[in-house]
Formats: sequence, structure tokens, C-alpha cells
Amino acid sequence: MSPIARTGDFGPPRLDGESRLGYDESMKIKSAEFVKGVAGEDEILRDEIPQVAFIGRSNVGKSSVINSLAGRELARSSSVPGKTREINFYLINKEFYLTDLPGYGYAKASLEERDQLRQLILWYLLFANIDHKKIVLIIDAEVGPTEQDMMMTRRINERQKDLIIVANKSDKIKKSQYQNQIRQLQAKFGINKVIPYSAKEGKGVAELMMEIIK
Repeated sequence: MSPIARTGDFGPPRLDGESRLGYDESMKIKSAEFVKGVAGEDEILRDEIPQVAFIGRSNVGKSSVINSLAGRELARSSSVPGKTREINFYLINKEFYLTDLPGYGYAKASLEERDQLRQLILWYLLFANIDHKKIVLIIDAEVGPTEQDMMMTRRINERQKDLIIVANKSDKIKKSQYQNQIRQLQAKFGINKVIPYSAKEGKGVAELMMEIIK
């Protein structure tokens, strides 16, 4: 997830259901720039610009979701999964920060490395006294949530944070199983809204953006 500071317009993402959802031009990401990466207390955490956090286990497609939402290559997966050590801050439309957290649960990292990442993620989400505008947890729609995903969900809900679940890779679900799979996912997450998403096809982009800005 190394930062790429790009502000040029690469063209809008393909959005599904815009008219049905009431999505308009004012809701699209028009500018996005990398500001900095942090691994602890920093003045950017307290500058009163709203923060929308994106989290998920390693290799779940978090960077692809962010890029499809932005309509440009904003975040890029590390060539070595699990090695990202910072929380990357991107200023979106000069209105809010999109914060890209390291992926969790990378099995090949050492226990010490995994513990360091876990502590950084939990500190930022739960203990840094940040009033997040939204937290977006990305899961694999086909595989379903892992035990770590559910643990993260419980911890965030305990703090009464506004949590959205993005079920990425929904295009991989067989058509005959799609509706049942989505219903099962929503049942598992209960009060948290589940958005079926496909970074590959652009599905769910409009709905996610509306959830973030409302």
C-alpha cells in the first residue's frame, strides 16, 4: 500500500445504479492526494478534518476497493504483503481524509510483526480518541468473514463507531448462490450495513460513496 500522490483526473469509475440511488456529480471524488503516513501520534490526527478509515485483512482487495472508489490509482498493494507499517492519509475533495490501514492477518509475517500491526490498527481505531466519520471493513464476499473480521467488527461496534461492511469480490459468487450468500453475510453482521462490491466491475461504488458522505 505504498502511497502514490496523484491528483490528475483518470476518468470517473463505472458506477452502478446512480440514478436509483440519487448519486450525482457533487458526490464523486474529484481530487485525491497523499498527505502522509503515520505510525503513531501525529498532528494530522487532531486537525479536525473528518477521517474515513479503510481496514481489512491482507489480500482481501482493500487497495482495489480504494482505487475503484477514487477512480484512479491512489493506493497500491505492497509487493510484500503484510509489510506496510503505516496508516496512509489521503485528502479527498479537500473535505475528508481517507485513511488506508495496513492489512491484518498475514500468516507469513512473524508473530512480532503481526502483533505490531494489530496494536497499530487497534490503537488508531479504538484508543486514539478519534471520532471517525466512518469505518469501512472490507471482507471477501465469496469466502465470507474470517474470525479476525468478526473480532474487529465486535470491537468497533463496542465503541459505537459507524461501521460499514464492504463485501468485495462479489463478482466471484455464482449467480445461483448470489442472493443467498448476500443474505447470509448480512445476517452475520446484523446491525452493520453490508454493501455487495466488485472493484473489478465497479459494482457498489455509488452506494459506498453515498454511505461515506452522508
